Amino acid sequence: MTRSTFRVLFYANGSKEKNGIVPIMGRVTINGTVAQFPDGVADRTEAISHRIRTADIKRKITPDQVRAIRIVLSGTHEDMVRVQDEGRLSEWCDDNLQWLYRTFGRENTVSAVLHMDEHTPHIHATVVPIVTGERRKARKKQTEGKRTLQGEVAARDESIELLQQQMERQQEEHSRQLMELQSKHRREMADKETAHQKEVSFLKSIIQKAKKWFPLFQELVYMEEFCLKVGFNERQTATLISGKPLFYEGELYSEEHRRKFMTERAGFQVVKDPKDKSKLALAINGQVIGEWFKEQFDRLFSSIRKTVISPRKNKGIGL
Repeated sequence: MTRSTFRVLFYANGSKEKNGIVPIMGRVTINGTVAQFPDGVADRTEAISHRIRTADIKRKITPDQVRAIRIVLSGTHEDMVRVQDEGRLSEWCDDNLQWLYRTFGRENTVSAVLHMDEHTPHIHATVVPIVTGERRKARKKQTEGKRTLQGEVAARDESIELLQQQMERQQEEHSRQLMELQSKHRREMADKETAHQKEVSFLKSIIQKAKKWFPLFQELVYMEEFCLKVGFNERQTATLISGKPLFYEGELYSEEHRRKFMTERAGFQVVKDPKDKSKLALAINGQVIGEWFKEQFDRLFSSIRKTVISPRKNKGIGL
């Protein structure tokens, strides 16, 4: 039979099992046998509480004492693949259950779950570490033939104590590593924030220099935004911003009048504003586009007004 290895993991609260995880205790049949939870117990968390509650423990359990130990049983990947291919996975599960019973006691083994959703099949078992000191003393008074059983109980108790010590060391190491990771994360975030602030400051200085060296730099930024709102695409806008003329036919949007106006093929170019040479303006056929928009709107309004008034003038008086 493939030898199993195990490692101890501590969980303050039990997590729900995922797809591909098969309970081998509880209410699932393995090899034709059924291992039942006690009456009224539905899951591992309740099984832990039930074991502690019914163990007839004489002394009070303090908050810092361990209620349960998680054990992982598995083999090498190659061995486990061979066991599975040979159809002996159920037998392997039964052997591991018997080892748990012998090592920790059947009553202390409250959960065993087979995980099949990872790289290598393995069992997660939960043991309640109850040390039966009184029972060990009582068995010393029994017949000579039961001394072997007493030795197993003593070995089991010693194993549980060793596992508890190992778990405590792992908890201390975990806390230390967590603090180191948190400290490292804070340093990295602080470094990133410092680098970001430096980059922002550098960009601001570049913008200030650009405004100083190129007086129309900010006007060009505004003009780019204006051209895109009017309806030109990025390529057409780039042509206009470079100072080159652009011929265009289609719809143009006026934000002031909140509507579009059609234009036949016309020439567009970015020029200095005739009223303020420190600013830029978009011209259509040499005319500032704001004035052109106003003319188009007035023409449209006049046309609509004539359409509404004309029918009224044509109405006569019926006799």
